[in-house]
Amino acid sequence: MLRSLFSGISGLRAHQQMMDVTSNNIANVNTVGFKSSQVVFQDTLSQMMRAAGAPQQGQGGTNPAQVGLGVRLGAINTSFVQGSAQTTGRATDVMISGDGFFVVNSVNEQLYTRAGAFNFDAEGKLVTPTGAAVQGWPAVNGEVNTNAPIGDIRLPMGTLIAPNATRNMVIAGNLPADAPVNTTIPRSIKTYDVQGNVVTLTTTFTLTAGGWEVVVSDGTSPSAATPLTFLPNGQISLPTYTDANGDTKIGLLYDPDGDGVGVEVDLAGLTEYTGNTTVSPLSQNGSPAATLQSFSINPDGQLVGVFSNGNKQTVAQLALANFNNPPGLEKVGDSLYRFTVNSGLAQVGVAGTVGLGTLQSGAVEMSNVDLAQEFTNLIVAQRGFQANSKVISTSDDVLQELVNLKR
Repeated sequence: MLRSLFSGISGLRAHQQMMDVTSNNIANVNTVGFKSSQVVFQDTLSQMMRAAGAPQQGQGGTNPAQVGLGVRLGAINTSFVQGSAQTTGRATDVMISGDGFFVVNSVNEQLYTRAGAFNFDAEGKLVTPTGAAVQGWPAVNGEVNTNAPIGDIRLPMGTLIAPNATRNMVIAGNLPADAPVNTTIPRSIKTYDVQGNVVTLTTTFTLTAGGWEVVVSDGTSPSAATPLTFLPNGQISLPTYTDANGDTKIGLLYDPDGDGVGVEVDLAGLTEYTGNTTVSPLSQNGSPAATLQSFSINPDGQLVGVFSNGNKQTVAQLALANFNNPPGLEKVGDSLYRFTVNSGLAQVGVAGTVGLGTLQSGAVEMSNVDLAQEFTNLIVAQRGFQANSKVISTSDDVLQELVNLKR
């Protein structure tokens, strides 16, 4: 039987596989996060007709004479070239700009995806369209421990968040050096107790014959009058207190219960210059009970919650993963990939760190399929298929002539 017949058959198979891959690329031209594939062909074994000959005295060497036995599929490579961005405006849609994969958990198996079209389920979990839970780290009081194991990201939308008692307040501005004795300047600010109740703290500055004094009161328990000391340049130097971290700061601790846990009153911003009174409370760190109403995703993957009391706080952190050889990942459907022995182990981290891209919220990554290239590949595959069909047809004609020799 003619070798060309079987070479033609192998060519048909190979170019059919090329058409299959190309058609799949074209079918997924609008699939979010899809990565196109390319076929690589290899020749098969070659039959040795004559071995190579070494040069001899007076005669040159000869090359080997071999007849190829066809073609086979060498590889199907996945291209992880960045796809274009499609703006959606949805807070749960996220796009990776650069390297990396989102980490998801599907039926207790850790998988990876570039498709960031996420949603929330009935339990508040961030999930893919097929229900795989997006992985990351929860935040505790706004702090994320990325050294902890990753887990499902949950946002308690509408769930009541406990209040934060006021532990620090800042007062700054100018106390006039030319004010008359017995001048009194009260300033009030709303703070919160451990139950989230509003407590109005009034800080009263009084100019005595010996200088300015300050008293802090919640309306029932005033502090002792504390003298203020200013340097010749008008900057405050006393009083001082030791904060919760053991650092010495300018100000005082208002502790009406005497339990050592009160409100740190920061007075470092006070001055004593001739002129107008500008002293006022600037801020306090307490908040009432609140519910999580919305969120946004930062470029580094932090989910920042917006609460009903107006506060913003980090509530979770998305995890990203990368591999030494991303094309070595196995496609498992639903735009998901599985680790293999040739992809390398997943290197999990935070967006924007070494080897990992940044995130763009309100957008998704489109397919990286190049239609012009795919249509060209389709023509190449078609012509290759036709050419190999012609080889089989011609081989059949040769065999037919051979059979006709007996007539």
